[in-house]
Amino acid sequence: MRKPLFTGVCTALVTPFLDGKVNYPMLEMLLRRQWDAGIRTVILAGTTGESATLSDGEKVEMFRRAKQYAGDGMQILAGTGSNATAHAVELSCAAQEAGADGVLVVSPYYNKATEDGLTAHYMAVAHAIRIPVIVYNVPSRTGVDIPVSVYRRLSRIPNIAGVKEASGDIAKCLRIVSECGKDFPVWCGNDAMTVPVLSLGGQGVISVAANVAPEEMVTMTRAALDGDFDTAAAIQARLLPLTDLLSCEVNPIPVKAAMRQIGYDCGGCRLPLTGLSEANLRKVEQYFRGSAPN
Repeated sequence: MRKPLFTGVCTALVTPFLDGKVNYPMLEMLLRRQWDAGIRTVILAGTTGESATLSDGEKVEMFRRAKQYAGDGMQILAGTGSNATAHAVELSCAAQEAGADGVLVVSPYYNKATEDGLTAHYMAVAHAIRIPVIVYNVPSRTGVDIPVSVYRRLSRIPNIAGVKEASGDIAKCLRIVSECGKDFPVWCGNDAMTVPVLSLGGQGVISVAANVAPEEMVTMTRAALDGDFDTAAAIQARLLPLTDLLSCEVNPIPVKAAMRQIGYDCGGCRLPLTGLSEANLRKVEQYFRGSAPN
């Protein structure tokens, strides 16, 4: 049986900006904070990292610097998805060259590829690189929900390491685990569903909330993976107000506002994303005045 690329929490890290450019000193601080909280895998330039508005040059430089900061003790996974297969292959190769430990590849958005097209897309990326590939299914963003039949086909490719399943469909997560087996890990892509997915055989979560509350996310997933679902469920319940808050507007607008509240000013989002509305900003400020996680 293949060893999972990671278990527990992988943080989908925000991209910090300063004066419109990537803020590398802040990126180093964020990585240090994740390490100190017990997290050993992070994703850069995913949805939370504003991949859509980062240039390829910015992404590759960020992968390179993050790996230099983190060293061998922390895995750096690179968001390299595109709706053009050739572009996804090119960026994945560049990420590998920059030192990334694996790539997260969102399904081709807008195109609405067929099952054969989705399979061919991921096989092209996997065959072009040596490092592991995580399939990323987020139909609310891409317009396509990758079917389990595609996962079954992809699970036979040695360096396709599993799937970040962010469809919000708990029954589908169970079908993936049942039909693809333990060699094809499922990572939850929705923070509020982490414990239910782990109870069905999931390997962990790729988390937005871990930007804000990494220690609690680590404790929760460790408990669930150890079979202590009472403890895990209690932590999940305590975190629900936070996870709800982080989805009050489109990700990553709320999480960047939350990071500012806890002392990590990661700048705003790049257009077309804007700042948090005044009403929701008041909710964020109220939350952190009264019940912020440690």
